Amino acid sequence: MSDEIDHPRRSFLGTLALGAALAPFGAIGGARAQTSPSPAAPAAATGQRAQASFAPLKRITAGVLEVGYAEAGPADGPPVLLLHGWPYDIHSYVEVAPILAGAGCRVIVPYLRGYGTTRFLSEGTPRNGQQAALARDLIALMDALKIKQAVIAGYDWGARTANIVAALWPERCKAMVSVSGYLIGSQEANKAPLPPKAELQWWYQYYFATERGQAGYAKYTHDFAHLIWELASPKWAFDDATFARSATAFDNPDHVAISIHNYRWRLSLAAGEPQYDELEKRLATFPSIGVPTITIEGDANGAPHLEPAAYAKRFTGKYEHRLFTGGIGHNPPQEAPQPFAQAVIDADRL
Repeated sequence: MSDEIDHPRRSFLGTLALGAALAPFGAIGGARAQTSPSPAAPAAATGQRAQASFAPLKRITAGVLEVGYAEAGPADGPPVLLLHGWPYDIHSYVEVAPILAGAGCRVIVPYLRGYGTTRFLSEGTPRNGQQAALARDLIALMDALKIKQAVIAGYDWGARTANIVAALWPERCKAMVSVSGYLIGSQEANKAPLPPKAELQWWYQYYFATERGQAGYAKYTHDFAHLIWELASPKWAFDDATFARSATAFDNPDHVAISIHNYRWRLSLAAGEPQYDELEKRLATFPSIGVPTITIEGDANGAPHLEPAAYAKRFTGKYEHRLFTGGIGHNPPQEAPQPFAQAVIDADRL
């Protein structure tokens, strides 16, 4: 089913989210976000939200990383993992996290490898951005935090990571929220050319395939990320403070290497690590996902994405699709935090 959510019309959704925050997690799962008839929120709200922040971040050794992460909510609450994309950071969830924490969840928001305070434990570890490596990072983090199973939500790289965990380790994923649906890829599939308009949307992938592109991203990392935000969410009126709050995450010493490797690996221009070969073979079959899932799309998503009908059959368990309307782009948790949080709550009750 499809639920349309008008982002600028926030007052009803604010009431809904507040109700969620005051109720036990299990008791509110049956609610569904709706379109609200109330007036549009003023554009100034974007600037006001720029001051939101997390409590002091934590760190934990997990696999090959020391992972920096934000945590909110009761330590014994149902775990929820929120995963950011490229080039964004944990502040995509700075408003989602308190809603879920208020609903009784233990909310974990980690920096992915190459972002923020997350660091490799060894200088000798390859700065690998392939999809299986990021998924293994998440399993390692769950093990380190002693989380057996969690609701996992994400967009962009975060959604792909959530997809992989749900597909290969379904016992670890209680339910999933995935922006833009099914994002598992394979090097072999990526060899097939796309129609010209589709290829144009991937311009940065081809730029990164060159030494000039790597040097350019290293030199203009913040400018590049700002441009991607504008292109991917053309109707999101984020202000300078909102971007600057996230941009510090790109100063991570491994950010450029991880970003470049990710896109070169997709085009078979960079090798992965042998330890992930078996996982990549399984992912190349495009395994179905059977965990309860809500997929989300923004009506103004300027990043490459498929129509929901193209991936719906990949989800073989309980499933819903939601369209966020009103100019929502590629980063729904930050652009529409209340309905995104509600989707996480609802996914747990599918």
